[in-house]
Amino acid sequence: MTQKIQQFLRDHGISEVEAIIPDMAGVARGKIVPAEKYAEEEGMRMPESIFLQTVTGDYPDDDSSINPSEIDIVLKADPSTIRVVPWAAEPTAQVIHDCFYSDGRPVPMAPRYLLRRIIEMYAAKGWKAVVAPELEFFLVDPNLDPDYPLKPPVGRSGRPEIGRQSYSIAAVNEFDPMFDDMYAFCEAQNIDIDTLIHEDGAAQMEINLLHGDPLSLADQAFLFKRTAREAALRHKMYATFMAKPMAKEPGSAMHIHQSVVDTTTGENVFSNKDGSPTQLFFSHIAGLQKYLPAAMSLFAPNVNSYRRLSRYTMAPINVQWGYDNRTAGLRVPVSSPSNRRVENRLGGADANPYLAITASMACGYLGMIEGLKPTEPINGSAYELPFALPRTLAEALKLLRECKPLVDIFGDRYVAAYAAVKETEHETFLQVISSWEREHLLLNV
Repeated sequence: MTQKIQQFLRDHGISEVEAIIPDMAGVARGKIVPAEKYAEEEGMRMPESIFLQTVTGDYPDDDSSINPSEIDIVLKADPSTIRVVPWAAEPTAQVIHDCFYSDGRPVPMAPRYLLRRIIEMYAAKGWKAVVAPELEFFLVDPNLDPDYPLKPPVGRSGRPEIGRQSYSIAAVNEFDPMFDDMYAFCEAQNIDIDTLIHEDGAAQMEINLLHGDPLSLADQAFLFKRTAREAALRHKMYATFMAKPMAKEPGSAMHIHQSVVDTTTGENVFSNKDGSPTQLFFSHIAGLQKYLPAAMSLFAPNVNSYRRLSRYTMAPINVQWGYDNRTAGLRVPVSSPSNRRVENRLGGADANPYLAITASMACGYLGMIEGLKPTEPINGSAYELPFALPRTLAEALKLLRECKPLVDIFGDRYVAAYAAVKETEHETFLQVISSWEREHLLLNV
């Protein structure tokens, strides 16, 4: 155990440590360990199959993507991630871990490893990616029966939102006590929130994280989801990051702003010295256009994710790009040359931030090394153009399996395991008979 972690535990009087890893769905898995015991350990062990667990708690029947002997992996702490758990009753710390085999090799199914890998690929070219995620989420009333639709919570006024209040300060103020806790929790964990706004849906909010290193921002997005849920629970609400939690409300996205700087000069490689866009900038966009459809299962990982991607609902339906055009899947915001960037608007809030950031960086990287050229920027509404994205999880997984450049970046074993997990979830979903089917088919067909 590093001196930094041991010192942190002493300085904060920590009695327990939450040793966590993000799984394929972005769920925090791990162990809670007494601080004294944790400080003595060189590395904890967990079964590798933790990465094959579905959101329903099942496992794929096909075990070809993992050693059937159920081998253990070693969890090693990343000292830069140690933080307090501000809502815990006892003094508690949380540490994000990386995963290795006993011989020191990294576990290829670990999402955090995949992000480290694409960062290293950029570094080999003399590049460093800069990202800034934006996360949307809904506040909803506690829902104890999943057969009942979700509804907005009651705010300070004693009334729920019944209409959309996009950018309303008063609508945010309705939940000030909850947001006060959320901000305090984020500050205690060094989660750097830039802005908070009310989004288009009823009790739908968005937070923007300050731009920076991809791994650090993925860690912060991962921790923020847990933080928002904990803050909401304190005020008898749920915070949900489902992509489409309510039928007549817009979905929730995770937009990713991304740019690339030269590791030697620190200059943005998307801009020439005269301020004009570079060929690398256009190739980055072209890579996103070419490869995002095949990577879609990493941005829309659940069956519910594809309900969000609907025409005229503030969500993209294709990979058109444009300058300050929010109807396009790829938006280039108005900025100075040093801040020139691309906003990838495809991802849902339900995406694993490690995988979504990795996939977005990978698509742009492929465009840059292949010297691709984008389409012309769109000036009108991209909603009027045809769909150019997968419409279902099954279709998206098929495209991922067949895309050799992306499989080469993510690795054969990872793609096989990820597809197996998601296909198992899809099959479980297909066993559920919905209320729509009972309402419209029971007596009419």
